Amino acid sequence: MKTLTTLTCAALMAPVLAQGAFKLDSRYSDQDGDLIADIPAKSEQVDPSTLIFAYTPVEDPSVYADAWSDFLDHLSEQTGKKIQFFPVQSNAAQIEAMRAGRLHIAGFNTGSNPIAVACGGFRPFTIMASADGSFGYEMEIITHPDSGISDVEGLKGRELAFTSQTSNSGFKAPSAILKADYGLEPEKDFKPVFSGKHDNSILGVANKDYDAAAVANSVMARMLDREVVDEDQIVSLYKSQTFPTTGYGVAHNLTPELQEKIQQAFFSFDWEGTSLEEEFSKSGEAQFIPITFQEHWEVIRKIDDANGVVYNCQ
Repeated sequence: MKTLTTLTCAALMAPVLAQGAFKLDSRYSDQDGDLIADIPAKSEQVDPSTLIFAYTPVEDPSVYADAWSDFLDHLSEQTGKKIQFFPVQSNAAQIEAMRAGRLHIAGFNTGSNPIAVACGGFRPFTIMASADGSFGYEMEIITHPDSGISDVEGLKGRELAFTSQTSNSGFKAPSAILKADYGLEPEKDFKPVFSGKHDNSILGVANKDYDAAAVANSVMARMLDREVVDEDQIVSLYKSQTFPTTGYGVAHNLTPELQEKIQQAFFSFDWEGTSLEEEFSKSGEAQFIPITFQEHWEVIRKIDDANGVVYNCQ
C-alpha cells in the first residue's frame, strides 16, 4: 500500500454540531456510575439454554462463522450451553437484536459500542489485543492510484465513501476530522455515499468504484493478507490516532453467574493453533484483555459529542 501522508488530528474534539451527551435509555439503571446497565433484579434475569453470539458485521459473515468456531466450542464447554452463531447484516440489526433479547453475547464495533450500551443494554468487558497487551486500530482515508487525489484537501468536489452512520472509523471520526481540521463538509465540499461495510468501501476504492473511502485499517490489513485486494491498488491519504477495536460483552439481563462464566471463557481461551488465531493474527491480535466502557471508550464518546450524536433510543 502506498502512503502519501500520515497526519495527526489536533482539533479532533472541536464541536462540529450541537453537543450530544451519553445517557442510558430509561429502561436501564446505572446505580454504580460505570456508564453501563446494571444487572436487573432476579425476577428479570434470564438463563437461556442456547446462547446467541454475533460478531460485528464487518466482512463476509461466512468467513467469521468459521473463524469463531473454536472459540464458540470453548464457550459452550465453559458455560454448559449450546452456542449459536448469528450472522448479522448491519449494526442496527445487531443492536436491535440485543435490545429485544434475541442476542446474548456479541462483539460490537467501535462506533456502535456506545449505542449498543445506551440502547441495547450491552455490557462490554473485553477487547482483542496483541501478545504484549497493546490494542487498537486507526481510521484511514484511502484512494486509488489513478484518482488524481494526492492529499486530504483533494477530496473537495469528489466522492467519499463512508460505511454506516454508526461506524466510528467509517463515519463518525472522519466526519469530525474533516470538518475540524480541513473545513470539509459532506454535500457542501464532497459527495458522501454509504457502502454498508468496510470491505465494500475497500473493494470499491481498489476497483475504482469510489474516489476515496474512510475505513478501519485493521479490516484492510486482513483483506490485504488474504489477497482480496493488492497493496498497489490502495493509496493512504490520512491516518488517525489509535482507537479501541471491537468490544465484546453480554446482554445486561443474563444471570450474574452466567455472565461470570462467559467472561471466564473469554479470558481462559488458548488462542494457539485455533481458527480465531488463524484469522485475527493477521491484524496482530493474540489474546482477550479486560476493558471498561467508561475508560476505553471515552474518546469515542467525545467523537460522538463532536458530531452532535444524541442517544434517542426508539
